[in-house]
Amino acid sequence: MTVTIYHNPRCSKSRQTLQLLEQNNIEPKIVEYLKEVPDADTIASILALLGIQPRDLMRKKEAEYQELGLDNPDLTDQQLIEAMVHTPKLIERPIVIKDGKAAIGRPPETILDIL
Repeated sequence: MTVTIYHNPRCSKSRQTLQLLEQNNIEPKIVEYLKEVPDADTIASILALLGIQPRDLMRKKEAEYQELGLDNPDLTDQQLIEAMVHTPKLIERPIVIKDGKAAIGRPPETILDIL
């Protein structure tokens, strides 16, 4: 069983989610996505696992969201995905993936559904 967490160590929810995994005796593969930025195909795959649209994976309160005009309804899914590739801090976190299932750890306990 491989469990992957897309993690930002500066984020309290991400740290809490990682701790929850460890409390369940799971040593996940940790991807610090701000350093190891996922490519467009990876983000598209994560979106498919989550069953959500690109904008639903974006941190809309980040200044970059407004500055880049990402609230424009005319933007395509591919344009939104590319924005996350180029500005990874826009990606909601943490994301946990296990056996073809994914969950966003907000709140951290939501990941328990896929474990």
